[in-house]
Amino acid sequence: MNFIEELRWRGMLQDMIPGTEEQLNKELTAGYIGFDPTGDSLHVGHLTQIMTLIHFQRAGHKPVALVGGATGMVGDPSGKSAERNLLDEETLQHNVACLQKQLKKFLEFGSEGNQAEMVNNFDWFKDFSFLDFIRDVGKHITVNYMMAKDSVKKRIEGETGISFTEFSYQLIQGYDFFYLWKNKNLLMQMGGSDQWGNIVTGTELIRRMGSGSAFGLTTQLIKKTDGTKFGKTEGGAVWLDPAKTSPFKYYQFWLNASDEDAKNWIKIFTLKSKEEIDSIIAEHDQAPHLRVVQKALAEDITIRTHSEEAYETAIKTSELLFGNGSLEFLNKLDDAGVLEVFEGVPAFTISREELNRGINVVDLLAASASVFSSKGEAKKMVQGGGVSVNKQKVNDPVHVINGEWLINDKYIIAQRGKKNYFLLIAE
Repeated sequence: MNFIEELRWRGMLQDMIPGTEEQLNKELTAGYIGFDPTGDSLHVGHLTQIMTLIHFQRAGHKPVALVGGATGMVGDPSGKSAERNLLDEETLQHNVACLQKQLKKFLEFGSEGNQAEMVNNFDWFKDFSFLDFIRDVGKHITVNYMMAKDSVKKRIEGETGISFTEFSYQLIQGYDFFYLWKNKNLLMQMGGSDQWGNIVTGTELIRRMGSGSAFGLTTQLIKKTDGTKFGKTEGGAVWLDPAKTSPFKYYQFWLNASDEDAKNWIKIFTLKSKEEIDSIIAEHDQAPHLRVVQKALAEDITIRTHSEEAYETAIKTSELLFGNGSLEFLNKLDDAGVLEVFEGVPAFTISREELNRGINVVDLLAASASVFSSKGEAKKMVQGGGVSVNKQKVNDPVHVINGEWLINDKYIIAQRGKKNYFLLIAE
């Protein structure tokens, strides 16, 4: 199965320039996708393009990831309704380094054959003067041509308008394609469906400035079946950086997908074959409540984004918070790891000295930690069997909790009811 066929059956392919498939079937071809360094981490919205590059490499072609150190200073109006904040050079260079590190987890980089390569358009724009650019490049594309692009028309017709800075973006991105075509023999550019206009502008510059031809394709915009934006949650974007979105929350994002979404996403975001996916979906349909597709999707993408260990921790965290999982794995984690597991769980500090002397469970949860608003409420809940400490039911209001209960010599996990957790930290 060739690259185009792979994208097609996975439901990823949107448009392509005539002759693209023929070119890819003819010879090893170098192609690139641009990534915008306006932040120091990619998010799941970038995964479609990352997967495109992975499939491109697996099909025997050379993937190139362009990190837009220069275009990031300008801003792409595609898909945007307002001007975005521009970043200084130092911040952009930091972001570029972070994105490079993340992309290297997905692609095989090197200098031989079809190994992936990273380029930064700041390298060829930093010494390109404004006058040289408008003389050598700008004269080849008319304003009429640029204004005809949907991304520009929408902004011009909108309330905020579009600045000359963002208006010039497609010309700058088009020059990227020309530069890479001329200097690195890159014949192809890929991107999301909103990048079609920019890609075509690049092929026009190659034709007009270099009397050459180039190719391109776009992938479909990924949507959720409920109409909400893919990659967004109540807490915001779902990041690939574990410091921004913990592996547990990342795993939960995929696990909580609807059946219909999961059946689409397992094709797009995993490397499983059609036969494997058909088998998983068939098994899922036999017992939908077991969420077989969601689990297979979440496992695959969590391991590839983070690691096998991070996936195992996410599983154990899920079992702990939503089932009868053991606390034992917490003993193997450092402070940062424990706090990551209980991210978003209310935390209270308790006196280590008082705990070492021993304190009854009601005083601990009401007086020391404020898990309950009053001792009366705590006592009633304890006697009713609604309180657990370190996953152990405590039914006696005078049951003494002491320093021996500490996990990692620092933490106690209190539970009120089935789903309300509290992290007690001894200091």
